Amino acid sequence: MVVKAMAEKEIDINTEAPQLWRNDTIRAADVVVTMGCGDACPVFPGKRYLDWELDDPASQPIESVRLIRDEIESRVRGLLAELVSDGVS
Repeated sequence: MVVKAMAEKEIDINTEAPQLWRNDTIRAADVVVTMGCGDACPVFPGKRYLDWELDDPASQPIESVRLIRDEIESRVRGLLAELVSDGVS
């Protein structure tokens, strides 16, 4: 359902798979967004962490997956606008 919902936004994730973050990726980031990993996520001093609690789209009907997808899009757009206004590149 996630692949289908993303295709509706013309985003093809058919060949994508979740990947673990590498420490160097996190060190290079200004903001680290997690989605419910809690204490399992590594924490690096000086980084801004946001935990976006969202429903897991696995096994959800397409209508629910669309809502989750749209919520993530809204949050990403909001974060981007905030970072641009703060001058973060």
